[in-house]
Amino acid sequence: MNEPVQLDLFEDQLDQPILNGMYFERSSGKFVSYVLGRRHFEISPGRCLGDKEWKERIMRERAI
Repeated sequence: MNEPVQLDLFEDQLDQPILNGMYFERSSGKFVSYVLGRRHFEISPGRCLGDKEWKERIMRERAI
């Protein structure tokens, strides 16, 4: 008899790292917070509480 076929719908997502922390999203130009891979909130660079050096470092090192 034929065995049932089991599809893994989440296979592609396992290859990507789970995001945690603050990132800079290039497409929107905003800082975005992720918790356990889920988008938590976003904020514009002008309203973000980080100092200028921190913002520049995040924009450079953690841009998505």
